[in-house]
Amino acid sequence: MTYTEIGLFSVVAVVICDIYIFRTRLIRRRIFWASYAIIIFFQLVTNGILTGFRIVRYDADAIIGGSTPTNHAPAFIGDGRLVFAPIEDLLFGFSLVLLTLILWVWHGKNGLQRQPVSGPPVAKVAKVLRSK
Repeated sequence: MTYTEIGLFSVVAVVICDIYIFRTRLIRRRIFWASYAIIIFFQLVTNGILTGFRIVRYDADAIIGGSTPTNHAPAFIGDGRLVFAPIEDLLFGFSLVLLTLILWVWHGKNGLQRQPVSGPPVAKVAKVLRSK
């Protein structure tokens, strides 16, 4: 399987999880897309740094676009890349962000989060007071 195929599969799988399995339906909300616009900006900056400086390299046979000679940086835009990184990275980023938010919302709806308590933990305060 190529990086492209895995990226497309991950998007389809997470969208199915969002709509049918967890029923959070985040991709139907404007707030998700507004938040994702902010996230994608920082993803492009990070990908640009890591790929532009050749810290991360991709096999040309596994991504969209051609190969880059070893002594040249990849294209900034074009040749299947956006801000140096392959466009498949956007697919994976979308999948990871959406899956994280799906689980966050689902856990919150099902009461699996602990109730926050203000102040320091009671057991630690008692132990400190006893030691004085």
